[in-house]
Amino acid sequence: MFDIKWIRNNQKKFDAAMERRGIGPVAANLANLDDIRRNAKTKAQEIQTERNALSKEIGAIKLRGEDPSNILSKVEASKEAQVMAESELAEAEKDLENYMAKLPNAPLDDVPSGIGEADNVEIRRVGELPCFDFDVKDHVQIGEALGMMNFEIAAKLSGARFVLLTDQLAFLERALANFMIDHNVEKYDYTEVNPPALVNDETLFGTGQLPKFGDDLFRTEGGYWLIPTAEVPLTNMVSGSVINEDLLPRRYTAMTWCFRSEAGAAGKDTRGMIRQHQFTKVEMVSITLPNESPGELERMTKSAENILFQLGLPFRTVTLCAGDMGASAQKTYDIEVWLPGQNQYREISSCSDCGEYQARRMNARYCTKDGNIKGHVHTLNGSGLAVGRTLVAILENYQQSDGSVLIPTVLRPYMGGMETIKRR
Repeated sequence: MFDIKWIRNNQKKFDAAMERRGIGPVAANLANLDDIRRNAKTKAQEIQTERNALSKEIGAIKLRGEDPSNILSKVEASKEAQVMAESELAEAEKDLENYMAKLPNAPLDDVPSGIGEADNVEIRRVGELPCFDFDVKDHVQIGEALGMMNFEIAAKLSGARFVLLTDQLAFLERALANFMIDHNVEKYDYTEVNPPALVNDETLFGTGQLPKFGDDLFRTEGGYWLIPTAEVPLTNMVSGSVINEDLLPRRYTAMTWCFRSEAGAAGKDTRGMIRQHQFTKVEMVSITLPNESPGELERMTKSAENILFQLGLPFRTVTLCAGDMGASAQKTYDIEVWLPGQNQYREISSCSDCGEYQARRMNARYCTKDGNIKGHVHTLNGSGLAVGRTLVAILENYQQSDGSVLIPTVLRPYMGGMETIKRR
């Protein structure tokens, strides 16, 4: 969401920002909707002022002992007009809000221009790519040969885009999640949270998934939504709040199952665990003062990168171009891990600074010690990390010629000292 006053005064700048997002000029439309809203508000206020004056006149007439019936009829007519005017105002406010709610965030000036993945800008690579003296397998071949990754049973239970992990691979996924949470809490000062996995419409609206992206989500018959990411409940923990600036930043982390319909991914990544309807992810969310969000984005990204570094997994970090960012973001770094089975880097974390975009939707603000409200907070979110994709990366990067998989040293304490995953 946006400040309509700012848009009215900066129409060319706002249109230029939306153009970088692939959207045509909208500032004039917004200004027109705001004019309708302002006119409706003025009309309602004028009717109210007129009725107040009539009410005073009734009192004066009664004091003079005269008949006030004529004025009373005007008051009744004024009440009916007031109801209509307030209805028009509510409709105008809703039209303006609905229009703005479907627009993406404006990209920061240092975000590269572009329309897709090819226009993203690589900023660093970390780690040496592994060399193998045998034919490299992908994670599906490795997992199925171990007898611990089963897509057929998952399909029987649920359908396509699900997996059943057993034995040591199930253990590995749990160990990874525990390691990531401990890392975020102990090294980067995040507070662990165990949030609900079912949320309401308002919560999804607050982080920008609704109204535009409902087709990407799963909804229950009772009206709840399954979370697509823990970003949704974690960020909304401050919805409707006014936070003392001395209590910022706030940092939260959670391990949850995430659920996505993948409505726009037909035929894409249908093999294996890369793109599924249900997956495990560790999320990071930060709530900051406006001037602190750029530094917080760098810090959050370093936290995610450090997990991969400790796991010994090669990765690269890219700045997403304006056309490739999520709708709520004003700047995003994607971290991509190397997958030998695909011979390419694949996204494993996305860290975004959303500015005040989500905070305006949630009405989350900050104040000084004396309670003076200063403005909206800034929100940030990032994967730390996608657990399933990290498991995939370990299987493919640590595979051995005999079909076994070495366990990264840092994970061994989380797996009872186990050093290798082997078929039993």
